[in-house]
Amino acid sequence: MNRLTGSWLTGPSAALPPGERPEPIRQDWRGQRLGLPEHGPDSVASKGSRAVALLIDLLASALIAGLFTAPELPRHWSLLVWALLTILPVATVGFTPGMALLGIRVARIGDVPAVGPLRALGRTALLFFLLPALIWDADSRGLHDKAAGTVVVRSR
Repeated sequence: MNRLTGSWLTGPSAALPPGERPEPIRQDWRGQRLGLPEHGPDSVASKGSRAVALLIDLLASALIAGLFTAPELPRHWSLLVWALLTILPVATVGFTPGMALLGIRVARIGDVPAVGPLRALGRTALLFFLLPALIWDADSRGLHDKAAGTVVVRSR
C-alpha cells in the first residue's frame, strides 16, 4: 500500500523501483540549492525577521492611512497604502521600509538583480492572502516568492 500512496504523497519518483529513483538533492543550509551563502549578506533571511518586517510595514501603513482619514479610522485604506508601500519599493530598490530596518531585501533568482514591477505586483497580490506566505519550501521561500521567482535575503 505504501508504494501506491507514495507516488502521490512524495512525488512521481516514489513509484519507481528503488534502483531507478533519482538521488535527492542534498542541502546543508537554506538557499544552498539556489547558490546562496550559509551566513552573512545574501544568505536566506529568517522567517522571524520577515514576519517582523511585515508587521512594521502593516503598522506604518495603518498610521499613514490614519493621517489621511483622521478622525475616522482608516478601515480598508490601510490595505491600499500597504500595497503601494510594498509594490513600489520592492520593484525599484528591492525592500520595504520594514525590510530596510531589519536588513533584509527581496532578490530575484537568476542573473537579473532587479525584481521589477510585474514580479513585485504578483508577489504582493499573493502575499495579501497570507496563505502563500505561510507555505515554505526547503529554502524558506513562500509560494508568493516561488511564483515571482524571488527570495528574501539578508542585506547586511
